[in-house]
Amino acid sequence: MKHRKTVLKLNRTSAHRKAMFRNMVTSLFKHSSIKTTEAKAKGLRKIADKMITLAKRGDLHARRQALAIIREKDVVHTLFEEVAEKFNSRQGGYTRITKLGPRKGDVAPMVQIELIAD
Repeated sequence: MKHRKTVLKLNRTSAHRKAMFRNMVTSLFKHSSIKTTEAKAKGLRKIADKMITLAKRGDLHARRQALAIIREKDVVHTLFEEVAEKFNSRQGGYTRITKLGPRKGDVAPMVQIELIAD
């Protein structure tokens, strides 16, 4: 049963999963939307929302915590300067997942995850 199982394993080791989500969250904040599978997008949404909440806090400790996850320093800078101001009045739900249909090669359900622009 799936009771109290919070981590999406995605058939990967923990190091591979952590590296994949770090790369994906960096790409999401760099390009503001990415195409991926539905399961990966649902795991990414949790991390991205935490990063935006850190950016809204805005202190030095929050910036260092974000730098531990996001791989590029300039992406962290834009996250704290631009994205945090954009979502200042919103209390959560910073991302949107839009279904795109199945992938041609293996029929995996593809989605587009994007930052909500008000």
